Amino acid sequence: MAGTGGGSPSRNGSGTVTRSTLRQQIADALRDEVLAGRLQPGQEFTVKEIADQYGVSATPVREALVDLSAQGLLDSVQHRGFEVHAYSLGDYREMIDARGIVIDGIFRDKRLGDGPATAAVLAAVRRRGEEARRAAAAGELNILIGYDLRFWRELSDLFGNPYLADFLHRLRVRTWVCAVQHLRGLSDPRGQLWTGYTELVDALVRGDTRTAHKIVAGHNADSLALVERLAAERPEGRA
Repeated sequence: MAGTGGGSPSRNGSGTVTRSTLRQQIADALRDEVLAGRLQPGQEFTVKEIADQYGVSATPVREALVDLSAQGLLDSVQHRGFEVHAYSLGDYREMIDARGIVIDGIFRDKRLGDGPATAAVLAAVRRRGEEARRAAAAGELNILIGYDLRFWRELSDLFGNPYLADFLHRLRVRTWVCAVQHLRGLSDPRGQLWTGYTELVDALVRGDTRTAHKIVAGHNADSLALVERLAAERPEGRA
C-alpha cells in the first residue's frame, strides 16, 4: 500500500502490523488518491470496498475514514458509507484567506535560530523547496504536491508552535484537494504553478519577514487567480 507515510509497516514484538500504523497507512493512501484526482468529489464508497481493495479488515479502514472525515476530506453518508467532500470555489477563497492569516501568525515577530540544528533543518527544507520548484516548473503535479506539503510542514515546524504548524498543514491539504480538480484540467501546467520556495527560505534566513510576507501574499494571490480562471473555463460551469 502506498501512502505519504512511506516505508514498511511497523511491527510490534510479535511481528504483526500494528493497527494504528495500518490505520495511518490507509488514511495516507486514500488522501493520496484524492490529491491525485483518482477519487473525485462526490464519489461514494463503503468501508467494505476499501477493505477489500487493500486486503485488510474493516476496523482500521473505518478508523482511517473517520480520521479523513475529521480532516474535512470525506463526508459520512448515512446508510451508504463515505464520499469525497466537494469543495466550492467559495470554500477555496476562504481557505486561501485563512492560510494567509495562519502563515502571518507563524512568521510574526519570529526569527529563526542560528544553531547547527536549525541550520541543518533549514538546509533540508531548502532542498525540499528546490525539488518542489523543479516539479512546478516541469508541471509534475503529483510530485509537486508531495514536496509542497513536506516543505510547508517542515518550515512551519521551525517556528515552534506545533498547533499552528498542524493547522497550516491541514489547510494546505484542503486547498490542494480543492485546487486539484481544476489543475488536472490543464493541458500543460508548466509555468503556471508557484515556484518561490527557495526565495521564501532565503528571506526567512535573512530575517527579512517583510519580504517573506510579500512572497506568501503573492503565492496566495496567484493560486487563487489560477483556480478562479480554471473554474470559469470548466464547461459544466461548476465552481
